[in-house]
Amino acid sequence: MANDNDIAALPFEAALKELEGIVSRLEQGSVALEESITIYERGDALRTHCDKLLKAAEAKVEKIRIGQDGSAEGVEPLDVE
Repeated sequence: MANDNDIAALPFEAALKELEGIVSRLEQGSVALEESITIYERGDALRTHCDKLLKAAEAKVEKIRIGQDGSAEGVEPLDVE
């Protein structure tokens, strides 16, 4: 497993795939306690990284503003909440 310093360089898909693998291993319960703690900590760092990437992507998404005649009139930030 790579160290935590490389997490910032991971693209979203790779970070999510690794996080899913960690969750699967922890759910199986076949990992020793010390290793469970280590991979849990990495999983938490991956989750934080994925969350940061998603929020950055959401900030870039725009919604098309439609005029009264039904034509596109411009864009505005997407209201994600």
